[in-house]
Amino acid sequence: MRKKERPPLTLPPLNGQLAADALTFFIRRETERAGFDGVVLGLSGGIDSALVAYLAARALGPKRVTGLLMPYRSSSKGSVTDAKKIVKALGIRHHLLDITAAVDGFERDLMTDRDTLRAGRLGNAMARMRMTALFDYSLAHRAMVLGTSNKSEIALGYATLFGDSASAVNPIGDLYKTDVYALSRHLGIPKALIEKAPSADLWEGQTDEGEIGFRYADMDPVLHRLLDRRESPAALIAQGADPALVGFVSKKMLAMHYKRKIPIIAKLDTRTFGVDFLYAKDILS
Repeated sequence: MRKKERPPLTLPPLNGQLAADALTFFIRRETERAGFDGVVLGLSGGIDSALVAYLAARALGPKRVTGLLMPYRSSSKGSVTDAKKIVKALGIRHHLLDITAAVDGFERDLMTDRDTLRAGRLGNAMARMRMTALFDYSLAHRAMVLGTSNKSEIALGYATLFGDSASAVNPIGDLYKTDVYALSRHLGIPKALIEKAPSADLWEGQTDEGEIGFRYADMDPVLHRLLDRRESPAALIAQGADPALVGFVSKKMLAMHYKRKIPIIAKLDTRTFGVDFLYAKDILS
């Protein structure tokens, strides 16, 4: 008898309206509670930053939202074009800051050895220079920095420590990449942005999935089962999941844990940040 094929793993459907309302409230509440006049985010022309921009404009109004466009000379030329389309569609403020001179100065003066890790080191320098610019703008204009990393990236550690992983608050950090697409469709974000290949915009032609080796559509259901349902890798493989995919995701999640607790603090006292003291409401308890 022919073996019956198991259906592929899937994510639960996202309630777009509920998610949009909750994240809009989150941005408004956090901005006002921290005493900022508005928010600032890096606009890469990709779907993650586009979604955060749409949510922020919905929460605060376009005049209180600023997008920084921060290309490097090797960045995709379409990134700035797509970012400007978001700016125009929403009517938000924006500034174009070319980071080429700053990153090249770092490369010239500090990266004197030419090793095999040079491309990765240069990519990290770009990501950290962009976050330096965002926090400098934050201080100068009383604008809270919004993060644009999604749950899939955070789980896999696919972000530069103290670079694109850094922010004051992150509205989409609990949305898998698949959910980001779903919520973007719900909010009416242009189809061209949704269908654009995810990229950290480090060099021309660079894509997230090309570097990772798996598609988000395949990784996200596995991440959901491991994280939210707390199922074991063996159970997922028994359900028909690809063993190579499950092995990659589970090992990556464990190895990248240090990136999700910034910094990891050695516990000595009764209430430790990131261990016992987890939420703002703990101040009142």
